[in-house]
Formats: sequence, C-alpha cells, structure tokens
Amino acid sequence: MSLTDLTFDPEDMIGRLRPWIETESPTFDPAALARMVDLAAIDCAAAGASIEVIPGRPGFGPSLRAKFPHPDQGQPGILLSGHLDTVHPVGTLQQNPWRREGGRIFGPGIQDMKGGIFAALEGMRQILRQGMQTRLPVTFLLTPDEEIGTPATRDLIEQEARMNKCVILPEPATDGHGCVIGRYAIARFNLETRGVPSHAGWALKEGRSAIAMMARKIPEIEAMTTDDCTFSVGVIHAGQWVNCVSSSCHAEVLSMAKTDEDLERGIAAMLALAGTENGIELIVTRGVTRPVWKPGQPQDLALFDTAAAIAKQVGFDLTHQPSGGGSDGNFTGALGIPTIDSTGLRGAGLHTLTEHVLEDSLVERARFHAGLFLELA
Repeated sequence: MSLTDLTFDPEDMIGRLRPWIETESPTFDPAALARMVDLAAIDCAAAGASIEVIPGRPGFGPSLRAKFPHPDQGQPGILLSGHLDTVHPVGTLQQNPWRREGGRIFGPGIQDMKGGIFAALEGMRQILRQGMQTRLPVTFLLTPDEEIGTPATRDLIEQEARMNKCVILPEPATDGHGCVIGRYAIARFNLETRGVPSHAGWALKEGRSAIAMMARKIPEIEAMTTDDCTFSVGVIHAGQWVNCVSSSCHAEVLSMAKTDEDLERGIAAMLALAGTENGIELIVTRGVTRPVWKPGQPQDLALFDTAAAIAKQVGFDLTHQPSGGGSDGNFTGALGIPTIDSTGLRGAGLHTLTEHVLEDSLVERARFHAGLFLELA
C-alpha cells in the first residue's frame, strides 16, 4: 500500500474537528486547557496511541504526550510538536462561532493551530487503520503555553526533540502552500513605571503620573523599530481610580530580531531605557526569549526537500521561507534538530475574530502529514 491508498472522509473529519474548536482553551485558563487535553487524549487513544498526560506547572494547563505503536518505539523518530492553547478567551465562540461558509470553516483557534494538529492526527489514524507502518516511531507532544512564549514547557519540548530525529510543527501554512524553515528571534519585556500618587482633584500637582510616563515612553520604544529589529507595545495595565494620580503602570513589549546580533542590540536598547525621570522610575525586565532559528541550515533544507517531494505526490507545490512570527520551532531549530514548521492548514485571520481555515486543506494536509510519517527515515 502507498500514500494514495489512504482514504479520507472530509465530512467525517469536519464533524470530529468541531469539538476541538468548541472546547475553548486560552493560555491563561488551566481548567479550560485540561478539558482540551482530555478531548485530544481521547482522540489520540482512539487513533491507536498510548497517552500520557503531563501535569502543568503552577498556573498552566497540562501537556499531552501520545506515542503511536511501532516496533522501534523508544528509539529516535519523528516528533510532532503542537500547542493546544489559543489567544482567545472563553466566550469568543459567541463572536466567532463554528460555522461553514463558502468553503471556509470559522472558529477560535482553528487555524492556530488546532486544525493543523487534528489533520496530522487524522494522517496517523488512517495509517494505522490501513495496517501500514511508518519507518520511524511517531510521537505527538501537545503543550499549553506557546502563545505566551512557552515559559512552562520549553524544557519539555527541547528534551523530547533531542530524543528524536526530526520535528514537525503543524502551525498554520504561510501564504499559498508555504512552510517555514527558519524563524527570527522573539523577545518579550516587562515594563513598570512607578509614580507618585496624589488626589487628582485637589492635589494634582503633587502627583507624578505613572500612566503619563508610560504614555511618553511607548512612542519612543516603537520608534526604535527597524527592518531587522521591531518593537511593539501590546499590553498596558494601570489605574484603579480616576480621582487618583496613578502610582503604577505596567506594559509588555514584543521585539522581533532577525539575527543574534540584532537580538542583542535590541535587548541592550530596551534595558537602557530603565531609569528615573521627574521622580518617576521606569523598570525594564527581560521576559521569555525565543532564539533565532537560522534560515537555510542544511539539515532543515534536506528535510524540506523530502517534504516537497511528498507534497508533489499529494498535489501541491510546497515552498519555504523564514518567518518573523515565533513558534516552538525556534527552540528545536536552534538546537540543530531538523525541523519543518507551518505544515498545518491553509486559512487566514489567526488571532482575530475572523479566524478560519479552507475546507479543502483538511484532507490535503492530513494526507501530507501521513506522507511525512510514512516516508521520513
């Protein structure tokens, strides 16, 4: 039997994908993620895998490790690394409900990246149903914290990757039929301004506003952006009472850097902002950093060449490019382990209320992943 002998039922797939999307699982809700892990565990077990639920660190949901039957199980093989967390809070389904419209399927997290994981699982399910054997053992590792930089499971992912020959990440496909081999660094920073409180009505001049200080710093930070190193302020928290001059303001900054040198310069520039102005202190601390996964590494290109040949069998031309968006591929690629990223579903609107995938990419990508599992050696 060969890859073309595998049969996929798109309507059945769509029906079984729906609970994955309607089980909302934002990063900051461990209970919601535990429900999602339970659902994924059931489907992995039903596909034939032995499963292990790995408890989460405090404040985080659990992870799932699924190992598919193979005579060489325990030897280095293929790792499929994915994340079950999304950026969408519970309740987003009310604004972007599961629905099918004009060849598209909508729902929170369907493109990033539940749909891609589900398609890869369907590939393994059909392989085992047909009694076929992959050349290498296959392991799925599904984690709960990618959307915030993977602070809780990076060591788990890296250790699992070290025990395998290659890594596949079914993050959303890039434009057309593209995948990713190479990602730029992503650095996060936490900012705090500490001002002097006062009554905003009768003693305004006695206060020093932490909010005003942060507001002045934001344009300064974002103005440091270049083509090779970007800075964006995405989160601000401050104030409790409008009649109080704010004494504290918190912000979070995301920086993208194309090279290690760009990363170090960006880190230095951010840390140099710390200091005191007009009685207000600015504190800058470095958060989670994803390392540069250098594009064009020979081991990744070799893996891509194999994947491109499989894509041809499936019926599409696979392309590749580096990406400015971070993923857990940053970690595995930076370790030098052959890695291919963004093998997941085609669609648009990730991280928005129009997130959707193209229906025809479900079978396409399930068959593509089946080919990867069958032919990688």
